[in-house]
Amino acid sequence: MKRKNIPPEDLIMKIVPQWKEDWFLLAAGENKPGKFNVMTVAWGSLGVMWTKPFVQVVVRPVRHTHQFMEKYDTFTLNAFPAKYKDALSLCGSKSGRDVDKIKETGLTPIASTKAACPGFDEAELIIECRKIYRDVIRPSGFMADFIQPNYPQKDYHTIYFGEILAVSCTAKYERT
Repeated sequence: MKRKNIPPEDLIMKIVPQWKEDWFLLAAGENKPGKFNVMTVAWGSLGVMWTKPFVQVVVRPVRHTHQFMEKYDTFTLNAFPAKYKDALSLCGSKSGRDVDKIKETGLTPIASTKAACPGFDEAELIIECRKIYRDVIRPSGFMADFIQPNYPQKDYHTIYFGEILAVSCTAKYERT
């Protein structure tokens, strides 16, 4: 996929549909076989925090990717064309403990410019991030009744804020 590097300030997208319908592929670890894992994420945010452009993702501690998020300082978020929806579905429903997701999906890891973990050649958008904050969701902070039913196993997400270090994208995601 042909992408170009842009400043985070020039990144545009339909935020809610991107998370809710199109999803992202989160990658964490090192760009070496067996040293990173990926998972599909559909909950998160993008914006500005502490004067920095940032991405916020959440990962349940039971997910294989969680150990990579805990161990490594960087991660990437990758957005794909619609034809990769099945690949993203597999990455969100199977564990990297049991399946080689890269082999099963045929996705092509590529070196990131600022993050240790890979981006993906097929992605239309690669956002490279460095973790700047983490916390664990606590039920004592729930202020709406619809939140708790998302945690029947009480496996509360770890929240990661990542400062955006680099953005590589097609024209679809670039402010003109």
